[in-house]
Amino acid sequence: QVHLVGSGGGLVQAGGSLRLSCAASGRTSSIYAMGWFRQAPGKEREFVATLTWSTWNDHSTYYDESVQGRFTISADNDKKTVYLQMNSLKPEDTAIYYCAACDHFGLVTNPTVYDYWGQGTQVTVSS
Repeated sequence: QVHLVGSGGGLVQAGGSLRLSCAASGRTSSIYAMGWFRQAPGKEREFVATLTWSTWNDHSTYYDESVQGRFTISADNDKKTVYLQMNSLKPEDTAIYYCAACDHFGLVTNPTVYDYWGQGTQVTVSS
């Protein structure tokens, strides 16, 4: 089992920055992928960014095209904390952001692949 706790959301003006954190506990050594999804009111949960590990110190990153170049995902190599640095925020980035993790190979942009979810943190970007 893996337990996730997300934090770092808040209210920011358009063009501003926020950094989200996701702290993992439990069987963190089993994590294959760990990343972020978001859900705006009235919309489905959508992929934001994720990070996958092939070895303990080698990972790959994936981004949705809507955040490519603005958001950066990173992690501690011990897989205990993942960060999402969000720059040049836009009002359309407003949503609840959820961190998620999975312990098996799969299509990491698909939320159904993820077994573990954090409680969500609100990000609001004002125009």
